[in-house]
Amino acid sequence: MCLQIALLQIDVAFGDPQANFNHVEVKLQEAAKNVDVIVLPELWTTGYDLTRLDEIADPEAQEAFSFLSKLAKRYQVHIVGGSVAKRGENGVTNTLLVINRKGQLVKEYSKAHLFRLMDEEKYLIEGHERGNFELEGHPSAGVICYDIRFPEWIRTHVIDQTKVLFVVAEWPKPRIDHWRALLISRAIENQCFVIACNRVGSDPNNEFGGHSIVVGSWGEIIVEAAEEETILYAEIDLDQVDEVRQRIPIFSDRRPDIYKL
Repeated sequence: MCLQIALLQIDVAFGDPQANFNHVEVKLQEAAKNVDVIVLPELWTTGYDLTRLDEIADPEAQEAFSFLSKLAKRYQVHIVGGSVAKRGENGVTNTLLVINRKGQLVKEYSKAHLFRLMDEEKYLIEGHERGNFELEGHPSAGVICYDIRFPEWIRTHVIDQTKVLFVVAEWPKPRIDHWRALLISRAIENQCFVIACNRVGSDPNNEFGGHSIVVGSWGEIIVEAAEEETILYAEIDLDQVDEVRQRIPIFSDRRPDIYKL
């Protein structure tokens, strides 16, 4: 089965949700022609304006959900809706939303690993649940940015035949080589597609590196963006995952009885 993917590698207006909603609506309309899945970056509504989250975080992510649901139904696409700052009863989480073609919420996943170099732990609370969901009947999963530095966390998402790992990010430009190497490694070691959408541009404290990328289950780069704002398109053939896993059966050859953390 083949899926047509579009990644919105966009700039994000710092602390200005309305400007970001407007920008995403224009870009998503442009991307929606003849694609099955559209992917947004991390914290696309607010950027890393963490000190103002009490003011600008989305209560229960309802505004973001309603917005993305409307667009998913209008264009008949699945949306891996990046992540938003979601204000709940216990605090604010960095939460990924996945919405199907009917506008229904398929999955929420809150970032499990908070990135201290950008002060996330001071303003956000960590998630505790996995990001697994089904896409067109195929096991898939979504994680957020810093999560990809934890291979044991990614492995928990793919152990049940997951074929596609979506990664949404605001990955800084100085460590963009790590971004590429980690994503390729996660694809090779888990024999799955990795579809990773990063932002571009800058905020008062950071410059972001783009290089959104789609990596095949052999670890090959299918398509990769540069550092400017763009829509990145790719086609993936999910049957490739089965072929790779049959050729090199790493999941059958695992020895979890001897693995120690």
